[in-house]
Amino acid sequence: MADLEKIVRKLEAGDISLDDSLSEFEKGVSLLRDCEKKLDEAKGKVEQLINDASGGIRSVSFEIKE
Repeated sequence: MADLEKIVRKLEAGDISLDDSLSEFEKGVSLLRDCEKKLDEAKGKVEQLINDASGGIRSVSFEIKE
């Protein structure tokens, strides 16, 4: 996540060339996909661990706070 934030700051600053911007953007997309995959895995584990009274699995929504 920290690497993704660094990339965003670089792109927002606008001090790099177009080629470098595209390269950083590609890295950012890759990092974002990795973060989403890890979040989905964690969400799946949480859903498996939370059981309701009947013994079934219930989904619990949770918000990501910044």
